Amino acid sequence: MRGTSMAEFVSLEVVDGVATLLLQRPPMNALNRQMQAEIRDAACEVAGRRDVGAVVVYGGPKVFAAGADIKEMSGMTYQDMLHASTDLQDAFTSVARIPQPTIAAITGYALGGGCELALCCDLRVCAEDARLGQPEILLGIIPGAGGTQRLPRLIGASRAKDLILTGRQVGAAEAAGMGLVNTVVPAEDTYQAALELAQRLARGPALALRAAKEAVDRGLDVDLASGLDLERVRFAALFATDDQGIGMQAFIEKRPPEFTGS
Repeated sequence: MRGTSMAEFVSLEVVDGVATLLLQRPPMNALNRQMQAEIRDAACEVAGRRDVGAVVVYGGPKVFAAGADIKEMSGMTYQDMLHASTDLQDAFTSVARIPQPTIAAITGYALGGGCELALCCDLRVCAEDARLGQPEILLGIIPGAGGTQRLPRLIGASRAKDLILTGRQVGAAEAAGMGLVNTVVPAEDTYQAALELAQRLARGPALALRAAKEAVDRGLDVDLASGLDLERVRFAALFATDDQGIGMQAFIEKRPPEFTGS
């Protein structure tokens, strides 16, 4: 099954249960306000599609996203940015709240807002020649699309402060070593590797995958006891799904499961 929706800078294509959210504002996919709105709209669309089991966020073979549109931003006043920063965070939070598993396929640069967009995904597949970082401090500002919050939750406060306070960029190997990316592959294989992982996830038990993602994400924001309660309720609820029976019967019969997503 195939389906495509297009905006000026963002397209959404669905093929066999995998959605690709493609950024396409050459040359560097600078994230201007229109593009942010299009990302939000695409994320909201894919979140509501029952034919999508996993999502790949991709900037094309040359660059993921080199950051915000500085020319657009430079002329803004404090009052302007109060509204613009809310829209920016809302757009990226829409990606983080996609209930299906999400994978960032990172090529070229993922800097500033580009890095923050990748942080909104569950997993990150990275080209071996890619560069990542939060260079906002070099502009006299700080990350404004989640970098000061999502980055330390992912790699720890000390490593996050290193990147945020210095503004330095890291290569793929260092990014993998600090847990910023999950997998490093040859540059030409980046999208295919992310797509194959997404296809594997899309064949999985959709309700269990959503429950696992929600339990992890929401559990990070509460104390351990509350997180364990959240996990327990979702664990038990999955015994009302068809896929629970399919998966356990397949295990007993020593064969691969064929999940239905129900």
